[in-house]
Amino acid sequence: MKILSQGMLLLMAALTATGQQKPLHVGVAGLSHDHVHQLMNQWKKGQVTLAGIAEPDAALVARYKKTYQLPDSLFYPDLHTLLNRKHPDAVLAYNAVAEHIDVVEACAPKGIAVMVEKPLATTVAQAERMAALARKHHIQVLTNYETTWYNTNQYVYDLVRKQDAVGPVRKMVVHDGHEGPREIGCSEDFLRWLTDPVKNGGGALMDFGCYGANLMTWLMNGKAPLSVTAVARHIKPDVYPKVDDDATILLEYPEATGIIEASWNWPFSIKDWEVFGTNGYLHALNPTELQQRKKNEYQGVKVPTATYTDNITYLAAVLNGTLKPGNDLSSLENNLIVVRILEAARKSAKTGRKILIEY
Repeated sequence: MKILSQGMLLLMAALTATGQQKPLHVGVAGLSHDHVHQLMNQWKKGQVTLAGIAEPDAALVARYKKTYQLPDSLFYPDLHTLLNRKHPDAVLAYNAVAEHIDVVEACAPKGIAVMVEKPLATTVAQAERMAALARKHHIQVLTNYETTWYNTNQYVYDLVRKQDAVGPVRKMVVHDGHEGPREIGCSEDFLRWLTDPVKNGGGALMDFGCYGANLMTWLMNGKAPLSVTAVARHIKPDVYPKVDDDATILLEYPEATGIIEASWNWPFSIKDWEVFGTNGYLHALNPTELQQRKKNEYQGVKVPTATYTDNITYLAAVLNGTLKPGNDLSSLENNLIVVRILEAARKSAKTGRKILIEY
């Protein structure tokens, strides 16, 4: 018997009364990514219904059952079993990055859309295979980033690309990081693959470098950089013996430069974005605070609420045809370039050379 939360019942009643579309019916691939707690809270609020959860780890399943009062009937040992019995609107992947390809392999032939947690894949080969499947079977393959839903980031794009507020872009700087995943209390299930060089593709370079690559690709109108140069550090080998924990990535464009600073070694969490134009500067300090500076003027900017403020409302709009991803932050096209940047950054950090991006 399907169990609905009170919030879900209220939302479904409201949607029915207004004639709006019902909440998305989603499948879940994996529970080892701690971001899945956000989805569980969205379920409790009635933003989604759950078709099923595919997770082979019995201890992990038991913990989620207890925490969120989830019925036994929702759980399946693997995604293929779930999809043989259910046909969700989309599958959300909360497993290791290297396993995102497996989710798309299972969903694409059944015509089921996929949204993965960032980044899209660990290698270009995986990403291109996922794109080929998406195109062959006409499905959406999207990527979810926390920073996509920052009102400030959305407004920076509008100010730069739609309002020409700072002139042509010359430099972008993205800082993304925190004290470290172990230090901030990530679960052991998450840490097992997040700190694995194969399952995550690297450490801080992958975990946080992807945010900057994503934002810069977006602001540069979906263009890849000409080259990538990176330095990766291993500051805490006793804590993270297998992967880097700090990275600096330099992206060169024909008329602009991007600098990505990614770290598991900062005194506190930082996710900000600076954009320098020919006649002004913008600094998105966090999801709500934005500063603008011109030659003789420095001021805060009132930030409007973005049209889409979370992954579920965005995904629903894409699936019902209201929105086309194009080259936006969650789009497949953007994230194919993100994976190219990350792979080049790993290669540069390993060899000490600048890596040219081939078009």
